[in-house]
Amino acid sequence: MTPLDGESDPLERPAPTSHSPVQVAGEPGHVAGEEVPPTELNAWRRGFTPQAEIWNGRLAMVGLSVGLSVLVVARLASH
Repeated sequence: MTPLDGESDPLERPAPTSHSPVQVAGEPGHVAGEEVPPTELNAWRRGFTPQAEIWNGRLAMVGLSVGLSVLVVARLASH
């Protein structure tokens, strides 16, 4: 279904631009999408921080990979 001439699609969202930063709720002065140096993302910080979430994801992927690898090796060794 296409919109009629001159009408815009109500479900179409505008493309994000770098000229309109989004303020993150609860964090004054922090803007979503701002550039962060790689050393800051790799910092080992505890608590509910973006760095902790990044490390949580990395370690979860390592655990998942190791677990699946063990299962595959055990399955291959049993046959």
